[in-house]
Amino acid sequence: MLLSIDWSGFLIGKENWEFMIEISIRTLVMYFIILFGLRLLGKRGVRQLSVFELVVIISLGSAAGDPMFYKEIGLLVPVIIFAVIVGAYRLTTYLMAKSKKLDDLIEGKCVHLIKNGEFSIEEFGKEGLAYDEFFSELRQQSISHLGQVETAILETSGNISIYYYPDEEVKYGLPILPVLFELSMVKIQKAGKYACSYCGNVEELPVTSMHKCKKCQRKQWVKAINSRRIK
Repeated sequence: MLLSIDWSGFLIGKENWEFMIEISIRTLVMYFIILFGLRLLGKRGVRQLSVFELVVIISLGSAAGDPMFYKEIGLLVPVIIFAVIVGAYRLTTYLMAKSKKLDDLIEGKCVHLIKNGEFSIEEFGKEGLAYDEFFSELRQQSISHLGQVETAILETSGNISIYYYPDEEVKYGLPILPVLFELSMVKIQKAGKYACSYCGNVEELPVTSMHKCKKCQRKQWVKAINSRRIK
């Protein structure tokens, strides 16, 4: 005895074919919403994975889940969603290959966080990266102060590339070890080299009740050090 199969219900569940067009539009809209949302998270929010990999994983995972559990959802629904996502992905990568501006808009550009042993504060602020998080990254590379670092670049992948000064060229810099960084002060009681706790600018300061940083106009200072990096 042959089974009577409702092929329409098997493929699209309880929905009609017109709803398939709506699903395609919804999926396309959600694809770009997810892409834009992940872009807003910044590079650190998508570390280790590209923006597109996350978009595809999230979108395909959501599309594949419901038909596994809900009888009323036909198998053709996730197939259409998958096709739209893959098509949108292919279109986006094609347009990015053709347009440098679009590529920069979606993937972003690498950002210089440190230049010549000081923070690039105008770039640093764009990424919403906390000092504590960044200092932790540097300490894991055996860095104790900014004077050891010539350049630090936040890559589009979210990883940080670090280029060091040779030992003989290490400068005085802002200490990033918690025990030293927390000893920030406004009043300078002993003349010497001090680093601005906000931008890392190093100045030779006399004894004074207050001194504004020439670079950022802040007033908090930390005693600068010039120790070599322990390798």
